[in-house]
Amino acid sequence: MSRSDQFKKLSLEARKFYDRVKHDWNIHDAAGLLTLLTACQALDRLRQAQGILAAEGIVLTDRFGQPKPHPATQVEKEARAGLLASIKALDLDVAELQDV
Repeated sequence: MSRSDQFKKLSLEARKFYDRVKHDWNIHDAAGLLTLLTACQALDRLRQAQGILAAEGIVLTDRFGQPKPHPATQVEKEARAGLLASIKALDLDVAELQDV
């Protein structure tokens, strides 16, 4: 799948983030654009997991009646880590991303 096809699948929030970061940090090289796209995909995955957790809660009851973490908690954790790793790889100032 091409990068433009992957970009089209991003949420509006992720597209705005992509455009703002690309413009503000003048990212035009292939590696930088791919890393930025990866950050946006991680942002979308993070938001999806957060939505599931908001609707279903962070703890489920298993078939034995025992509480266990919702599987989406792991997805949320990994997506957040991926987003932060991509931001770090791009060497972005996280403080400046607060209002993005």
